[in-house]
Amino acid sequence: MKADVLAGRHVLFVMAAETEYGAQLRRRISPLITGIGPVEAAVSLTATLAHLQGRGELPELVVSLGSAGSRSLEQAAVYQVSAVEYRDMDATVLGFPKGQTPLLDLPARIALPLRIPGLPAATVATGASVVSGAGYDPVAADMVDMETYAVLRACQRCGLPLIGLRGISDGVEELSRLSDWTQYLHLVDERLADAVDRLEQALLIGAIRL
Repeated sequence: MKADVLAGRHVLFVMAAETEYGAQLRRRISPLITGIGPVEAAVSLTATLAHLQGRGELPELVVSLGSAGSRSLEQAAVYQVSAVEYRDMDATVLGFPKGQTPLLDLPARIALPLRIPGLPAATVATGASVVSGAGYDPVAADMVDMETYAVLRACQRCGLPLIGLRGISDGVEELSRLSDWTQYLHLVDERLADAVDRLEQALLIGAIRL
């Protein structure tokens, strides 16, 4: 596995599933496909970064991209992640705030400071469950996914910056079958590809400094 070169910088793109890796993205990037969910994302990316570090080939930037659910954001639109939280973590019975990992010096919501000009930003809550209908009620973030927080923790171990890009594939209506998730992925692919182009331009002109 090697990072892509974008505007002369080494960027590792990370995606969960081949299903999200459409024709437009295939023309631009060669991502690490981790598998779906926080466990698969953490294991796959950590192993890959350790391998690259051993060869002296760590990327300068990691970009986590793919689909997300939201019942409030525009369907099929792409948002960059402004902050991420771990919605599965709940140690409130021990006196810790919901979302905060016990004995880990991190807040429940972690900001991602890098921004691509021209793209709207939104918060994301990562967890291992598919959220639908009333499942959104306890979620404070704008959107939900299954990998970004895990990717962030792996990046933090290696001191790497992260940009998160998510296209809204579902959320307005309740999910009942796989096609409810996949029906808009072709539009998400096109708009994620545009976001990658915007990232390249931002790196070229110095709007994003690594």
